[in-house]
Amino acid sequence: MRVAALYDIHGNLPALEAVLHDLRQADVTRVVVGGDVVPDPMPRETLAYLLDLDLPVQFIQGNGDREVLARMRGKETGAIPEQYQESMRWTAQELRQAEYEPVLASWPSSIRVQIPGLGEVLFCHATPRSDTEVFTRLTPEEHLLPIFAGLDVPLVVCGHTHMPFDRTIGGVRVLNPGSVGMPFGEPGAYWLVLGSEVQFRKTAYDLGNAAERIRGTAYPQAHEFAARNVLQPPSEDETLDTFTRIALR
Repeated sequence: MRVAALYDIHGNLPALEAVLHDLRQADVTRVVVGGDVVPDPMPRETLAYLLDLDLPVQFIQGNGDREVLARMRGKETGAIPEQYQESMRWTAQELRQAEYEPVLASWPSSIRVQIPGLGEVLFCHATPRSDTEVFTRLTPEEHLLPIFAGLDVPLVVCGHTHMPFDRTIGGVRVLNPGSVGMPFGEPGAYWLVLGSEVQFRKTAYDLGNAAERIRGTAYPQAHEFAARNVLQPPSEDETLDTFTRIALR
């Protein structure tokens, strides 16, 4: 069995298309989508593309998916900064029209998958106890030990911070695949293959064409997304500096 972990796609369909092309060359037999499929520019198209795959696909819910689902149900949680509210409402409207509410509602917060050569792997969005907690490769281990203790698995895959890492926390190996659609660091689409060994992957794709497609959508922040999340993402150093101030302590 070879499992692809695709995290934080954020409605970037061109990036997802490129990853799935590479995925088929990598002899992947199952896909785990680790949350935050939406919001952002092409939510309906991205969901449809994943749901139509001819491979077994398992989804977990990220905080973005959860917030969009709340708005689909007419609820405002107050958890999202004001500058992102319009895009959240737009995404909810797009998915409500396509009747995707039951799909998002069916996704669990985590799953466990038995992978030969690795053992039982826990997939979650941010941490095993939360879909919003922030930690990076720089977060001191002592702040993370209580979160990863007692899980009874050798390996955990987390996302949410959009930067790849491979570290050990109290004897548990913890991986972040990075982000397919909204990377922090060098442009491209980041993902992970889990089999007899772990392989971090980065897929290059036509960034100019992707930016043009995104700018052609009705997404309220389309031009900003194309510029800041496709063509020239924030650097890893810049993002680590920001996340260090809000990381687990």
